[in-house]
Amino acid sequence: MDAVSASPTPAARVGRAVRVTGPLIEADGVPDVAMGEILRMGAGGISAEVVGVDGARATMQAYEYTGGLRVGDPAAGTGQPLTGLFGPGLLGHAFDGLMRPLSSAPLWLRPDRPGDDADGIRSHRWTFVPAVAAGDTVGEGDVLGTVPTTGAVEHRVLTPAGCAGTVERIAAGEVGELDAVARVSGRDVHLSERWPIRRPRPHRERLTDPVPLHTGQRVLDLFFPVARGAAAAVTGGFGTGKTMLLQQVAKWCDADVIVYVGCGERGNEMADVLDDLGRLVDARTGGRLVDRTVVVANTSNMPMMARELSIYTGVSIAEYFRDMGHDAVVIADSTSRWAEALREFANRRGDLPAEEGFPADLASELAAFYERAGRVTTLGGQEASVTVIGAVSPPGGDMSEPVTTISQRFVRAMWMLDRDLAYARHYPAVHWSGSFARDAAGLARWQTVHGDPEWAQRRARALEVLAEADRLESLAEVIGVSSLPGRERVVVLGGRLLREGVLAQNALHPNDATCADAKGAALLDLVLDVIDACHAAIARGVSATALERVDMGPVIRAAQDGGPEDATAIAATRERMLDAIRRVS
Repeated sequence: MDAVSASPTPAARVGRAVRVTGPLIEADGVPDVAMGEILRMGAGGISAEVVGVDGARATMQAYEYTGGLRVGDPAAGTGQPLTGLFGPGLLGHAFDGLMRPLSSAPLWLRPDRPGDDADGIRSHRWTFVPAVAAGDTVGEGDVLGTVPTTGAVEHRVLTPAGCAGTVERIAAGEVGELDAVARVSGRDVHLSERWPIRRPRPHRERLTDPVPLHTGQRVLDLFFPVARGAAAAVTGGFGTGKTMLLQQVAKWCDADVIVYVGCGERGNEMADVLDDLGRLVDARTGGRLVDRTVVVANTSNMPMMARELSIYTGVSIAEYFRDMGHDAVVIADSTSRWAEALREFANRRGDLPAEEGFPADLASELAAFYERAGRVTTLGGQEASVTVIGAVSPPGGDMSEPVTTISQRFVRAMWMLDRDLAYARHYPAVHWSGSFARDAAGLARWQTVHGDPEWAQRRARALEVLAEADRLESLAEVIGVSSLPGRERVVVLGGRLLREGVLAQNALHPNDATCADAKGAALLDLVLDVIDACHAAIARGVSATALERVDMGPVIRAAQDGGPEDATAIAATRERMLDAIRRVS
């Protein structure tokens, strides 16, 4: 599944390399060369994309290692942009940025050359089950048939964009990856489809009413939710738990397909991710989590510009499954490494650097990437979505660096990880003061319609308690907690209960690794009601010291006492705690 078309190159469109410096190649003499066209360089056919044209000279960025390429080597035009081959065989496999299968994954992460039969993907024959018959009339995006046993979600073969009319022929039984499975109004429809990776796939309309993406992580679902088809960013310094949080979202979110893009990360980390995905049991299907996951891996030891390409490859794969009617989530780890590839290539070209050496078009590049997220009505009339979650790794934890600040402008949710929380073993280390969710008001309306009218009020009250507790704890460090008035001591206690009983989540505990919406709401109600009961006790003359002697352990342990969807056990704990506080004198 090489991303570059293997169509034959006309012999007349061959020039010569005149400059090679790392991934930057310049060539002369290729007639009618166009921006975005793929050229094959040298005897090995290295893939390079045209990024600049100056008369007869073309400037290209190479997506493969250029060692051994010399001045004078042939540069052959293909006449096509960078194109991916999308079809069955994506789910459950790992690819590099050029969509070449990674053989021996997760051990070596070595890309195969085009034409190699890695994992039997190319030579495999698939069973095609037709959904229409000859003589039927179909439109754009209609389902022509399905291919079973391709993963944990149904693989649907669709009528491509721009194609509609009468089905003249429909196949059945075993077909090859490049075989035609139908003929519609004189046009062959193949099992696999080629599509330019940098071009968004078409849809009928974009839907604007927000619908929540349930992640299973309480701090996100209760406080900083992300809507289906929105974009979110996870930002934090080294060691704050970005990769861990992203893996938990990949495992527990209610999307149909996960596209995990390892962009410039360490090879051993990506190997661990692949190994974990192969071993983890998918809570949705009961099978392996990898069976509904596609991994695009361009680690730090792979060619740099393929790293820049990998996020477009990932989002194109997600759009392919979106068009089938599935909800897909793209996890890009990390956009900072992607931006570093842009910076390195821009410096080699001699472009005028902007802030911290990044290219001047960094903002537009990030915007174009996040813009491909969306919840849409597909050409076939189904509602589906692509949600993009990008990790940002600011050097030294500097949240004012360009990638972080620019990402904040384009995402709908920002989950900012705090170093102090991470070092205190508070997982997830999402800080409530630096994070935001721009779709919170719209999602509150959705929650009201779907049976939880108190969602917005509960969220606002908890955030208010956390903010006031932070302020009072700073004061308590100076004068001591016991010097605070009773009401303020209850606020400090309430902030601790919210942090330890609601926001913290044990990813290794079977009852707490994920949390249903109903259980999360019950936990939040438990803590807020305990805080109200403590304030009522202070009002009737009970001392704060007496309240602090009450065992609050059941509140903190409540999340782990019942199953992931057990809100009933939380309600029982609530009654016991309120009764214990009422008995304090």
